[in-house]
Amino acid sequence: MPLVANSKLPTFDRLMQEGETVLPGDVALHQDIRELHIGLLNMMPDASLAATERQFFRLVGESNQIAQFYMHPFTLKELHRSAEAERYVNQYYETFDQMKEQGLDALIITGANVTQPDLSLEPFWKPLIKVIDWAHDNVTSTLCSCLATHAVLQFRYGKKRRHQGFKRWGVYSHRVIDRKHPLVSDVNTRFDVPHSRFNQIDREQFEAAGLPILVESEIAGVHLAVSQDRFRLIFLQGHPEYDTISLYKEYKREVNRFIQGEREDYPPSPENYFTLRCQAVLDEHRERVIAALTRKKLPPELPESYVMANLDNTWHDTAEAVINNWIGKVYQVTNIDRKQPFQDNVDLNDPLGLKK
Repeated sequence: MPLVANSKLPTFDRLMQEGETVLPGDVALHQDIRELHIGLLNMMPDASLAATERQFFRLVGESNQIAQFYMHPFTLKELHRSAEAERYVNQYYETFDQMKEQGLDALIITGANVTQPDLSLEPFWKPLIKVIDWAHDNVTSTLCSCLATHAVLQFRYGKKRRHQGFKRWGVYSHRVIDRKHPLVSDVNTRFDVPHSRFNQIDREQFEAAGLPILVESEIAGVHLAVSQDRFRLIFLQGHPEYDTISLYKEYKREVNRFIQGEREDYPPSPENYFTLRCQAVLDEHRERVIAALTRKKLPPELPESYVMANLDNTWHDTAEAVINNWIGKVYQVTNIDRKQPFQDNVDLNDPLGLKK
């Protein structure tokens, strides 16, 4: 069902241009369809702020639940932003106080860039804890992405993330571990997920915290886990929300950093992402860039049109299915709370499917 353009946030126009269904706010008011209000705590840096909105909005909007989705983006004032980004946030974003006043049915918390050796030293640490503690008591379910997962594991369960000594970067095969859990009901038992991180929470740490693991990769580790009640907290370490070009844009940024002298080594390619032919083209381009810099010449541009035309997306359909299952459970629980008619033959004695 559709997203509702409940503000003038540019992301709504962008999604409509991409073919997504977005209802104008005044039209939605006249629709006799259940509303779900979902918060997005967007902690991503300025360059990724709008893209992250689109990615998560799109996944929610593609849910097949019978509801209209009202998205409520907000951020933390403790995160440093440029003057332009501050204006954007002030114009289009809501505040945490507004979230608390109006209430939410569900909450998504994104990752963030870090600058300190320990998450507890980050300026967003205490404000983030306040948001998560409030959500735990007032929101049906909270989905934590990447850095948010690491933060919750540290302050709520005492499990600190481990630096891997390298960047886990690419697209990796995963396997569903608990096929009976409602979050992974009817999804592919094997599917791909993008990852992009230096740190991770290991399987043993999730297990020691008593957190059931639902999806795992032999190479990239745990991707999806849940709290002991199987629903209130959802933990992701991968990035199922990524667009097809997200890893390429990150690769391009790192190549430019090398050219500008901001990193010493030429960046490796994301694993399992480029086709063999595309990788060969990029390897040749790397040699041309290094040769040009050695001769103090202007390096060539990346063969972007060729690369982008040959990128494959092998994760979005399963990501959409998992988010649909998540939204479905939120929808069921909030229907009970608001005493509205239940959908899909839900067991009133087991609304979350915990007994299955």
